Amino acid sequence: MPLTFEYLPATGAAEQDLVLLHGWGSNREVWRPLLATLRPWANITLVDLPGCAPGPAVNSMPDLSDVLLGILACSPSQATYMGWSLGGQLAIELATRYPSRVAAVATVCSNPRFVAAQDWPGMAAPAFADFSAAVNANPDAALKRFDSLQVNGSEQPRQLLRQLQQMDREPASRQLLAGLSWLEELDQRAYLPALSRPQLHLLAEHDGLVPAAVARPLASLLAGTPSAQIRVLPGTGHLAPLQSPGELASGLRSFLEGADLLYSGDSGADTLAKKDVADSFSRAARMYDSVAGLQRDVGTQLLSTLAATQSAPTAVLDLGCGTGHFYADLRRRYPAARYIGLDLAQGMVEYARGRHPGDSDWLVGDAEALPLAAASVDLVFSSLAIQWCYRPQHLFAELARVLRPGGCCVFTSLGPDTLFELRSAWAAVDSHQHVNTFLPAADLEQAAQAVPGLHLAVRSQRFRMEYPRVGELLQELKTLGAHNMNRDRPAGLTSRRTLHGMLQAYEGFRVEGLLPATYDVIFGVLERE
Repeated sequence: MPLTFEYLPATGAAEQDLVLLHGWGSNREVWRPLLATLRPWANITLVDLPGCAPGPAVNSMPDLSDVLLGILACSPSQATYMGWSLGGQLAIELATRYPSRVAAVATVCSNPRFVAAQDWPGMAAPAFADFSAAVNANPDAALKRFDSLQVNGSEQPRQLLRQLQQMDREPASRQLLAGLSWLEELDQRAYLPALSRPQLHLLAEHDGLVPAAVARPLASLLAGTPSAQIRVLPGTGHLAPLQSPGELASGLRSFLEGADLLYSGDSGADTLAKKDVADSFSRAARMYDSVAGLQRDVGTQLLSTLAATQSAPTAVLDLGCGTGHFYADLRRRYPAARYIGLDLAQGMVEYARGRHPGDSDWLVGDAEALPLAAASVDLVFSSLAIQWCYRPQHLFAELARVLRPGGCCVFTSLGPDTLFELRSAWAAVDSHQHVNTFLPAADLEQAAQAVPGLHLAVRSQRFRMEYPRVGELLQELKTLGAHNMNRDRPAGLTSRRTLHGMLQAYEGFRVEGLLPATYDVIFGVLERE
């Protein structure tokens, strides 16, 4: 089932992919107060459940299994799922049914059995039946009543009501009833002790819908599950995402840290600062094409490989589209296909969209957490972009997710010998990392082998550029936005003495009056079964 979603890349170094699921009668806007705290370290996917996004009402009754698959289609290949109220139950369902897609699960003001049982606190069954009947009779009036129930126990109920009313909710009655049926029927108590993923359950002291008293039987249920945590938020009601966003965000981060789920790269070496990469290329957008000779040559050669891959794709993803230089070539080759241009750098995307207005899609996104539905593209074209991805297995898992069966990705990347002359010249004068480091082809092959259903063939080719002076190479790298992005790059200005020593060392590579700069380019063809 296609769902409405919003992908927000991390504003800093991404340490986790988070998918946030809202509750009954709400939508993704309930999470907005948390974003300022979460986005410095996490990529965020906000999902609207059926009937909850603004737009035309759809009165079909959604099936729970279809909704879960729709959530997965909007989400990265593996993520932490955090759900509020009904969203918490959906997160538990995902972790139970699709554990390989879930790194951890966190619930907020959520009850594994929403309707009370003899041995379990919750909403009384008669009260729930009355409310369901009210929704069936008059959904708008029932939703207003529900809002009043949600603000019970808060210190500022009027302010919270205003926030709810500003969310632009347009749910359809049948879809509201479907959500109520899930709340009534789901009993996840047996799932939780057997859950293979770390779990965090945050309850609220003054919650009028999910009583804080749930904490006691929940703790007994999970007594033998060391990866499970339960906390009660003091002074907070059911609308915890609006009332206590900072506490929720910090609690989630502490939980993930304790579970060792905040990554810093596949091998513990997050060498590239992705935000710096995005910012640098954004600034370079307007001047990029004036110095991108190598990029054009490599991309043109990559285009020549397409004849042997996809003959008539229906959707083409230009991954790392940059300024949109290859847009025209791809459109000419596949005029009937939907074109999607995606880049990490917002400035590049805005520039490309301005150059190529029309019916194409231009998206800002991370190749390791693509904001695309599963099985939505036939062909991925990516030239000199994925070298900025430091988790190749995540990258290939995402490509496997968005490619349709039989789909293909052709790509180029930079290998570790890129600019070895410049690296050698700097090494002659100090021990700092002055040149970007990139993964070898063997690492890409190993990562692809770890993803079921993928086949990768790679080859390497050297491209040699020549310059009268080193300064021209350095200026070109700066104009391209491809200067040193290593996290451990030296801070401050390089001394004149050090710079002069590097220039002298580089002179040892001069041939026939020119200084070479070698690019180690990896060509890859990735096929999905």
